[in-house]
Amino acid sequence: MTSTLDLPRLDGTLAPYTLRGNAPVDAAKALGRNFNRIAYSAAHVVADPLAAVDPWLEAAIDWDATIGYRRHLWSLGLGVAEAMDTAQRGMGLDWPTSLELIRRSLEAAKDMPGALIASGCGTDHLAPEAARSIDDVIRAYEEQMEAIEALGGGLIIMASRALARMAKGPEDYRKVYGRILEQARQPVILHWLGEMFDPALAGYWGTSDIDAAMDTALAVIEAHASKVDGIKISLLDKDKEIAMRRRLPEGVRMYTGDDFNYAELIAGDGVGQLPTHGHSDALLGIFDPIAAAASAALAELAAGNVERFHAILGPTVPLSRHIFQAPTRFYKTGVVFMAWLNGQQSHFTMVGGQQSARSLVHFAELFRLADAADLLQRPELAMHRMRTLLALHGVE
Repeated sequence: MTSTLDLPRLDGTLAPYTLRGNAPVDAAKALGRNFNRIAYSAAHVVADPLAAVDPWLEAAIDWDATIGYRRHLWSLGLGVAEAMDTAQRGMGLDWPTSLELIRRSLEAAKDMPGALIASGCGTDHLAPEAARSIDDVIRAYEEQMEAIEALGGGLIIMASRALARMAKGPEDYRKVYGRILEQARQPVILHWLGEMFDPALAGYWGTSDIDAAMDTALAVIEAHASKVDGIKISLLDKDKEIAMRRRLPEGVRMYTGDDFNYAELIAGDGVGQLPTHGHSDALLGIFDPIAAAASAALAELAAGNVERFHAILGPTVPLSRHIFQAPTRFYKTGVVFMAWLNGQQSHFTMVGGQQSARSLVHFAELFRLADAADLLQRPELAMHRMRTLLALHGVE
């Protein structure tokens, strides 16, 4: 098969593109090596393209392929952040299906020595307009918490659209999170998701002032530090993340959710009163499509090879910035597109029909950037599938 194809450009014209032909990133040497960072991949779900459902209304999951991909992530030494935004939680994946996903993943993890997994606990079964009081939000969190903990799962406390709608100010956030953290059986990860990922979460923590919001979040953490493993912030602002990281109490980690600046945040600057102040751990959606590179880079970092860490992970950052470009909430489409290109699933179909959320021009640039970062694990297959997509759009 020829390694050149015509790809669309921003001006609407076509231009020939030839694959670089470099060997894909090899994570094999990472296997069996302990990382010096905790790294979760927020994993996507694989839709069932043969299910007789209306995709915009019902979620049909290919469970074997979905769990198989989680086994792949665990085999690379990455943890799985289950039933999160990357899995289209609240954006196609409802709570009953999310709980089934969590159950199946926890069961699969038992067969994978050292498998790390934490699961999203939210209020998405409570429609924001149905919440009549802050107590309704608390009960919704408690319902999901009880269900996940009954399965033996650890918790990621997700941001709540209902809380964002109901809260009158920071005090309501302190009340809700205080009640939830008091009941947690084991330390949890908090998740502060910015409005670029979900516009319904604008003004989270009771204010649109990020510094004031950070003060509220830190007050919650400090009041319940023994119940908080860490906090993931997804604000795409490295300076805000670093500032908050340096203020976290002892024993509480910063899990970067910054899909624009993760390489430098994970490497860290070594500044701070505590060891955890000097770097971020990771809970990232981009660690799904770049799992092999992330694993290889983390292994190099653990071995003290910082330059090699950046050499592997640095080239993935332009790809990530492209996948997560505004409207950022459509990034899941790029994640699944990469899984299809790399043969980790047999089709490019998504829950909710979200494969249509990005343009052909977007996919063409994603293909170029993935090749530039040596992330096409099976180049011939990737070429064939890119040609298929082009043909579907009338480019032959």
